Amino acid sequence: MTSLTQLSQAIHDAPRWHQTDHFQNPADIQIIPLAHEALGAVVIGLDARKAQSGETIFRLKQALAEHLILIFKQQSLDDLQYLAFSSYFGSIFKPSADNPVLATQSDTGTPPDVVPVSNAVGQGDYTGHGELFPHADHQWTPTPSFGSLLYAIELPQDGGQTTWFNTIKAYAALDAHTKQQIDHLQLITYNPFVRAKSNKGTENYVNSPLYRFKDQPILGHAYPHPLVRTHPASGRKALWLNTRSEVELVNYDDQAGSELIAQLRAHILKPEFRYEHQWEQGDIVFWDNQVTLHSRRPFPAEQRRLLKRISLAGGRPF
Repeated sequence: MTSLTQLSQAIHDAPRWHQTDHFQNPADIQIIPLAHEALGAVVIGLDARKAQSGETIFRLKQALAEHLILIFKQQSLDDLQYLAFSSYFGSIFKPSADNPVLATQSDTGTPPDVVPVSNAVGQGDYTGHGELFPHADHQWTPTPSFGSLLYAIELPQDGGQTTWFNTIKAYAALDAHTKQQIDHLQLITYNPFVRAKSNKGTENYVNSPLYRFKDQPILGHAYPHPLVRTHPASGRKALWLNTRSEVELVNYDDQAGSELIAQLRAHILKPEFRYEHQWEQGDIVFWDNQVTLHSRRPFPAEQRRLLKRISLAGGRPF
């Protein structure tokens, strides 16, 4: 028999429902919305190492669709346990080898199931210690990820907070004229990893133009997605636009498109659409990548930071 993949091993080894000591009682779990915040809820009483009931997973999926990020406190997992818990919510995101993403491996052309987001672990030094601007993961791929889970292992003493932005609220706050103007537009988001390789720069969009004019070369592949996408579970509309990487509106005047995108980006960054998370060791934050952006504050290079990310597969935006 061939050896199991990491994900197959994780599910093979996961606790069974009939193992009473390893089964989570749904009655122990509370979901508490964050007060006075633009998005988010804290999940209390859940142990991600245990087998979870259908009732619990359904509740969590409903809560994620409503609150957009879920915060699980005081978790203690190895990689296989983390994978087993994450797989309750969907398949692991596996992009094609022709669309590089964070942690793409040179031998396989795809990232590992569990990605170290770190400045501290050698081969996994993927994001450094600088600022990461508001973005949605894998937006430049044909089928971007549906969501991600990020698990805090080691944290710096200073900085490193993550902020999430509610792009459903950002869209809802637009005036009727702007909504009518943008509702049927398509946007291409160009791959920042291709740009970074071309510029021999960093992966945080610093060296990327904010808008591609038609007289500029195209780097990488181009996948048009709706500028205003519909959430597949709730039906709510959201802006599908990050704030820094190279984008282009399809069949739109260059100057007018550049100005429109700049206005929308400034709008998304308003304080009323965001929540900043102060990490604690053992936190797992699960976010809906379809209708949020996230960013990171910088932290000192000499301070260690290690989080582990698992991304879940999504469908084509509509």
